[in-house]
Amino acid sequence: MNNALQQTIESLAKEKGIEADVIITAIEDAVLTASRKYYKSDENLRTKFNSETGQVELFAVREIVEEVTDPEAEISLTEARELYGDEAEPGMEIEFPKPTDVLGRIAAQTAKQVIFQKVREAERDNVFAEFHERVGEVINGLVKRFESGDMVVEVGRVEALLPRREQSRAENYTTGDRVRSVIKDVNKNTKGPQIILSRTDPVLLIKLFEQEVPEIYDGTVVIRGAVREAGDRAKVAVASREREVDPVGACVGMKGTRVQAIIRELRGEKIDIVEWSDDPTVFVTNGLSPARVQRVSVVDEADRIIEVVVEDRQLSLAIGKKGQNVRLAAKLTGWRIDIKSEEEKRREVEAQFDDLGAEPAPLSVPGLDEEMVEKLNAAGIETVERMVSASASELSEVLGLSEGAAEALRQGAEAATMAAGGAVGSGTTEAVPQEGIDPLPGSPQPHAVVEPESPESVDAEPPGDTAEADTAPAVEPDSSDDAGEGESDESVSETAVDAGDEAAPEAEATENETSPDGD
Repeated sequence: MNNALQQTIESLAKEKGIEADVIITAIEDAVLTASRKYYKSDENLRTKFNSETGQVELFAVREIVEEVTDPEAEISLTEARELYGDEAEPGMEIEFPKPTDVLGRIAAQTAKQVIFQKVREAERDNVFAEFHERVGEVINGLVKRFESGDMVVEVGRVEALLPRREQSRAENYTTGDRVRSVIKDVNKNTKGPQIILSRTDPVLLIKLFEQEVPEIYDGTVVIRGAVREAGDRAKVAVASREREVDPVGACVGMKGTRVQAIIRELRGEKIDIVEWSDDPTVFVTNGLSPARVQRVSVVDEADRIIEVVVEDRQLSLAIGKKGQNVRLAAKLTGWRIDIKSEEEKRREVEAQFDDLGAEPAPLSVPGLDEEMVEKLNAAGIETVERMVSASASELSEVLGLSEGAAEALRQGAEAATMAAGGAVGSGTTEAVPQEGIDPLPGSPQPHAVVEPESPESVDAEPPGDTAEADTAPAVEPDSSDDAGEGESDESVSETAVDAGDEAAPEAEATENETSPDGD
């Protein structure tokens, strides 16, 4: 490097972190652009950097042809041989030097702009090549300046951008502060910083756990999922590849030292560490921590809808502030969670029982065989209630029986109806015998007493006590305070009586349901 231009090229290449050949090419292109603007001809111009003299040489290139059609780009074979002898052959190119010292100030300014543009493009290519494979990596930087709420962070020799949307609302920075963030994206835009950073991405939380927890770093404990609402709360699902290692305990650390370091880095963001499970009911139960769940049942496996029942006092804790806890649990598990309190579930089951009691009873009366049922159905008598409302003569005509036998069947249907519905009011049902009517063989005696089954193993109430009997059997969940406080979150009471598990269909989604997308 003997001349000033070469020394300048070498110094600029070292400063910008690019190759010297890139700058030389940029200078050649700049001189070529300026020459074309100056000469304003159709000649085929070419520039070449002379490393010995440190000058950029300009040539007009002409091709040797038999017959010239374009004098500015071609030369005849005869003229070429006069210049270079018999070595000249058709198809060869001859370079004719042209002066560059005639280029004026405007041409020099154009060359300067071209050089700067080429150098910037080379810098951006180097930044993209260096950082595009580091997406998802946590890096440290210094806050350099603020632009409309966005934060420009200096990372080594380059500048990165931390947009406002990627900043946690619980954090405030000033110029010169050190910030740790994750690389979210690297682009090739011609304007602005190429590296996009984030402080709200769940990847940052995962990388922080990898740095603080050795079991995660070496693969013994695996993070199966992480969701965040930056600045407020986060949930992390972990699993262990070894039965002897507790994944939750490994992440928490001795007296919470490991997780506390992450919480400090995230400026006090609450973190729930739950154990992952391939059983959706267990995973959802863990995901709703710190709330204690009583029962979990899958409503629709295809649409991934699950119903959760919690104690009345645990409902607000399970839902969380503005639905935050259940929203994060839905995102973490991938299931649409419908949370109900035990009182709400009890009312729902009672309503379903009322609907079942209001349905017409089918034809199931002692003394009726299949042939009689078919005849009654053909005549439009399809329910017990319709049979009770029919007259004895109508039944006699349909069944081909005497009116006495038909009346006995009608009274048997009336007794069955009262046993199913009216017996709840008095505890007993008594049919009144009528004179001159003989009952069918096998039919119940008119004075038979039908007692409804009690929901509990206790003595039947006396017939006169109607106040207690009028009340429908209530579903009493196990809501013992002592039992609930003494058990862990995984211990779900199996002694609670839930009539909806046996008789009621799965409930539709209620106002508390939350979809995994958090809407």
